[in-house]
Amino acid sequence: MIKKLALKSTDSSGGSLVVVPDFVRRIDEVESFVKTMMTMMQVRVDAVDKKIESEVGGLRRELSDKIEEKAGEVNHWFEKLDSKSEMLEKKLGELGAVEFYRKEDQDKKLDDLMNVNGASNGDMEVSLDGIIMNARDTLMKEIHRLSRVDYALSYGGAKVVRHSEPFIIGKKMLKPSFGEPDQCFPLKGYSGFVQIRLRTTIIPEAITLEHVDKAVAYDRSSAPKNCRVYGWHQGYDAGKMFLLAEFSYDLEKSNAQTFNVLDSVGSGLVDTVRLDFTSNHGSPSHTCIYRLQVHGHEPTSAS
Repeated sequence: MIKKLALKSTDSSGGSLVVVPDFVRRIDEVESFVKTMMTMMQVRVDAVDKKIESEVGGLRRELSDKIEEKAGEVNHWFEKLDSKSEMLEKKLGELGAVEFYRKEDQDKKLDDLMNVNGASNGDMEVSLDGIIMNARDTLMKEIHRLSRVDYALSYGGAKVVRHSEPFIIGKKMLKPSFGEPDQCFPLKGYSGFVQIRLRTTIIPEAITLEHVDKAVAYDRSSAPKNCRVYGWHQGYDAGKMFLLAEFSYDLEKSNAQTFNVLDSVGSGLVDTVRLDFTSNHGSPSHTCIYRLQVHGHEPTSAS
């Protein structure tokens, strides 16, 4: 551009402008220097851009690797936590399956014993032998009851396969509730049914129905009252259903009440049971099943 300005064809007087050769050469040198500097600057800028991009890319990769590493550690920690939670839930389930003898039941037992063994003169003295016999009887019953396996426990593989219309989505019925209010399987109305597939084929011996304890619930009107339990085996007798037990759940007794199966059941095999209830203790809207247990023993090859 400088050169073009210098070689402008005319001056103000209309004559030709004569440019000294040395001046033209210097102009060319200046232009060449400017171009060289611009090229060098562009090379420097490109080099700086590449360096920045390389360093940023390295930082990104390093940050990504660290994030993945930490994510792996967190996932591993959560897996361990899940494993421990499952183990804790299993242990709690095993603990919940144990139905402890309540102090109220023992007090009532002692009162009954005192009434039976009271002296004729009105003194409520109880013989030592009577207390020992009562304690032994209670202990043997507890040992027998606690040794019974629950084949309807979900932790062991049992599951609800059918039921009448639910009141709300049920929380749990085949898991221990630990006496917590509302931790139940609520069904609409005062009558209904629940069908359960047991964890394996058994010869049934007893049924245990559990409701929330009166010590922690002010309203237990949703407890089932008149009940029937049927059983059958899916692979035998074309799934023919037969009555296992018929009973009435009593709110004045222990919250976990066990009923032996009928003698007519004999050694019949079952892998499915159905609880039918035709009434509850007053609730018009729903009936709560807190826990249903099925006791028995697995048949031997000989049987």
